[in-house]
Amino acid sequence: MEAVLGLMIVLLGVAQGVETYCDGRQDGAQCYGALGGTVDIQLMDSTSEISRYHLLKDSLKILDVKHNKSFHDTTENKFLFFPSNGTFRISSLNRNEHGNYTLQTFDSDGRKSDEWTFKLIFQAPVSSVLLVSECLSQGEMRVSCSSQGGDSPQYSWSLDGRTLTDAELLSGNNKSNNIILKQHVSGHLVCSVRNHVNSVSKEQRICTCVSDTPLGKESIL
Repeated sequence: MEAVLGLMIVLLGVAQGVETYCDGRQDGAQCYGALGGTVDIQLMDSTSEISRYHLLKDSLKILDVKHNKSFHDTTENKFLFFPSNGTFRISSLNRNEHGNYTLQTFDSDGRKSDEWTFKLIFQAPVSSVLLVSECLSQGEMRVSCSSQGGDSPQYSWSLDGRTLTDAELLSGNNKSNNIILKQHVSGHLVCSVRNHVNSVSKEQRICTCVSDTPLGKESIL
């Protein structure tokens, strides 16, 4: 059944799960999504000058559009394409969507004019972040940041809204999950954990430790 793709936008409900975006216009691009989530992939800038295009998952054709009309049944809204901005959406991602995709474009005579591929990779999203701090014997503070779930987590720190600097650190750096703060460092400390599909942060307000504070005692206002 033919359907004008632009009309499908009114059928979209509130997306469930993690939503990600990827620029798939470069050959060999890597896109990331989470199981159960939604991914929007930018396939092209405009479709106005392209007579026909196919999108294949491995060798299976999942999108066939000619003059902005689809020749595939899209009633389930699993795969949606928006000609107005060249974006392809996959909802309720499952393991079958992992892998290589190929976009083929054709001219008005039906000859292939271009082809490029991208890969969709799944990552587990970060679900929560835990911060634990303790004062050390010389007034320094050890802070550990850990995450629940999440593939390939990356860490970063900020203090009072700015990036934590090496001058404030006795050990570790802004990308470490365990750091030791120098004496007299205080304020709103935030650890952010992210990967390619989401980001989660945890904040604690810390005050300075005194040198005779027993080891292991937290110093939090």
